[in-house]
Amino acid sequence: MMMMMMMMMMMMMMMMMMMMTMMTMMTMMTMMTMMTMMMMMMMTTMTTMTTMTTMMTMMMMMMMMMMMMMMMMMMMMMMMMMMMIVRYTELAD
Repeated sequence: MMMMMMMMMMMMMMMMMMMMTMMTMMTMMTMMTMMTMMMMMMMTTMTTMTTMTTMMTMMMMMMMMMMMMMMMMMMMMMMMMMMMIVRYTELAD
Protein backbone atom coordinates (compact mmCIF):
# COMPACT_ATOMS: atom_id res chain seq x y z
CA MET A 1 0.00 0.00 0.00
CA MET A 2 2.75 2.42 1.01
CA MET A 3 4.70 1.60 -2.15
CA MET A 4 1.63 2.23 -4.24
CA MET A 5 1.09 5.59 -2.57
CA MET A 6 4.70 6.52 -3.20
CA MET A 7 4.33 5.56 -6.85
CA MET A 8 1.20 7.67 -7.12
CA MET A 9 3.03 10.60 -5.56
CA MET A 10 5.89 10.24 -8.01
CA MET A 11 3.46 10.14 -10.91
CA MET A 12 1.68 13.23 -9.65
CA MET A 13 4.97 15.06 -9.26
CA MET A 14 5.98 14.15 -12.79
CA MET A 15 2.64 15.33 -14.11
CA MET A 16 2.96 18.60 -12.24
CA MET A 17 6.44 19.19 -13.58
CA MET A 18 5.21 18.52 -17.11
CA MET A 19 2.29 20.88 -16.63
CA MET A 20 4.56 23.60 -15.27
CA THR A 21 6.97 23.29 -18.17
CA MET A 22 4.09 23.36 -20.64
CA MET A 23 2.61 26.46 -19.02
CA THR A 24 5.93 28.27 -19.04
CA MET A 25 6.43 27.33 -22.68
CA MET A 26 2.99 28.63 -23.58
CA THR A 27 3.56 31.92 -21.76
CA MET A 28 6.94 32.31 -23.42
CA MET A 29 5.45 31.64 -26.84
CA THR A 30 2.69 34.19 -26.31
CA MET A 31 5.23 36.71 -25.05
CA MET A 32 7.43 36.16 -28.09
CA THR A 33 4.53 36.57 -30.49
CA MET A 34 3.39 39.74 -28.74
CA MET A 35 6.90 41.15 -28.80
CA THR A 36 7.27 40.44 -32.49
CA MET A 37 3.93 42.07 -33.21
CA MET A 38 4.94 45.11 -31.20
CA MET A 39 8.22 45.33 -33.05
CA MET A 40 6.40 45.25 -36.37
CA MET A 41 4.09 47.99 -35.20
CA MET A 42 7.04 50.06 -34.07
CA MET A 43 8.72 49.62 -37.45
CA THR A 44 5.59 50.75 -39.23
CA THR A 45 4.96 53.71 -36.93
CA MET A 46 8.47 54.82 -36.11
CA THR A 47 7.94 58.44 -37.16
CA THR A 48 5.74 59.59 -34.29
CA MET A 49 6.96 59.73 -30.72
CA THR A 50 3.59 58.97 -29.11
CA THR A 51 3.63 55.46 -30.55
CA MET A 52 6.98 54.90 -28.88
CA THR A 53 5.61 55.89 -25.50
CA THR A 54 2.58 53.67 -26.00
CA MET A 55 4.88 50.79 -26.91
CA MET A 56 6.87 51.37 -23.76
CA THR A 57 3.73 51.28 -21.65
CA MET A 58 2.59 48.13 -23.41
CA MET A 59 5.94 46.50 -22.78
CA MET A 60 5.69 47.40 -19.13
CA MET A 61 2.21 45.92 -18.97
CA MET A 62 3.45 42.73 -20.60
CA MET A 63 6.27 42.44 -18.10
CA MET A 64 3.83 42.92 -15.25
CA MET A 65 1.56 40.24 -16.66
CA MET A 66 4.47 37.85 -16.98
CA MET A 67 5.52 38.49 -13.39
CA MET A 68 1.97 37.90 -12.20
CA MET A 69 1.78 34.64 -14.13
CA MET A 70 5.05 33.44 -12.67
CA MET A 71 3.93 34.36 -9.17
CA MET A 72 0.64 32.53 -9.62
CA MET A 73 2.43 29.44 -10.91
CA MET A 74 4.84 29.47 -8.00
CA MET A 75 1.99 29.85 -5.53
CA MET A 76 0.09 26.98 -7.12
CA MET A 77 3.14 24.76 -7.00
CA MET A 78 3.74 25.60 -3.35
CA MET A 79 0.13 24.83 -2.49
CA MET A 80 0.30 21.50 -4.32
CA MET A 81 3.52 20.58 -2.56
CA MET A 82 2.01 21.46 0.80
CA MET A 83 -1.03 19.32 0.08
CA MET A 84 1.18 16.41 -0.94
CA ILE A 85 3.29 16.69 2.21
CA VAL A 86 0.21 16.85 4.41
CA ARG A 87 -1.31 13.82 2.74
CA TYR A 88 1.92 11.89 2.99
CA THR A 89 2.31 12.69 6.69
CA GLU A 90 -1.27 11.64 7.34
CA LEU A 91 -0.71 8.36 5.56
CA ALA A 92 2.52 7.76 7.41
CA ASP A 93 0.79 8.24 10.75
